[in-house]
Amino acid sequence: MGKKRKSKMEFRYYKMPADIPILALLGQKWVRSYGQGIDYLHFHNCMEIGYCYEGKGTLTIGEKDYPFSGNQFSVIPHNCPHTTTSDPGTMSRWEYLFLDVDKVLRGFLPEGNQKKMEQVIHRINARGTFCGAKDAPEMAGKILQALDIMRGTKEFYAEEAKGVLAAFLIEVARENQDETQNAKDEKVNDLISDALDYVSRHYMEQIRIEALAGRCHISETHFRRLFSSCMSMGPLEYINLVRVQNACELLRKTDTLVSEVAFRCGFSTLSTFNRNFKQVVGCSPFEWRKNPENFEQQLLKYEIHSEEGW
Repeated sequence: MGKKRKSKMEFRYYKMPADIPILALLGQKWVRSYGQGIDYLHFHNCMEIGYCYEGKGTLTIGEKDYPFSGNQFSVIPHNCPHTTTSDPGTMSRWEYLFLDVDKVLRGFLPEGNQKKMEQVIHRINARGTFCGAKDAPEMAGKILQALDIMRGTKEFYAEEAKGVLAAFLIEVARENQDETQNAKDEKVNDLISDALDYVSRHYMEQIRIEALAGRCHISETHFRRLFSSCMSMGPLEYINLVRVQNACELLRKTDTLVSEVAFRCGFSTLSTFNRNFKQVVGCSPFEWRKNPENFEQQLLKYEIHSEEGW
């Protein structure tokens, strides 16, 4: 696209619905001129599947630019930087599915075979993909089918959508068989991607920064510097942010005691939880539980790199 992008990276955090690990962005809201005035990439905490019906522009995945013109789809793993930019003066029509890959595949692959599950998920997350529907008609068909299922919300639609998308993800894993060693540059930064994954899975446990650095095979000093450069926040700040985000979900959807929520989300003491919660959200956990919608925007403001959608 000629113009060099800023090194800034935006983290856009998506919350899955309570009853299904799939979030669908559908309809006229997503007919727009994408990316105008934005000269930086963003990434998500979950997989993004996009289908372009019409329009012209450029989809950037990592350092690669792909021109789009309609009837094409993208598959972008979590932590993979990307952005969509419509040609000046044009409108593009996309629809999106965001999904928690682990939860979609759970129950689809044989239970007890953790190694198999990890192999499949590793392949699925190996790279971002952009493809024409005519070049991969079966995959494109499954995306369109899943979008229509989510649009219709008929009885048992959640189970049906999970089944269709699980089959789609297996196809992605198969297509990525030879790419797992070639796509390291597409992650936010391959050196810290393991740390991000680990935090998302183990935020409820005690996490030492030294141990995260060890997982990335670099010194703690180098890790802290690299993490702050990529995320524009320190590793401890990020860990506490993830913990608070999950605490908000528990407070909103359950009547679990605040002290128990603190413990479940990885905080060793209630006072530490209260302090970090107020720093992120701007209110106490008790106030959040009483009227969470009043404080939702405050949570998003704190996440300097976070938005819900564009």
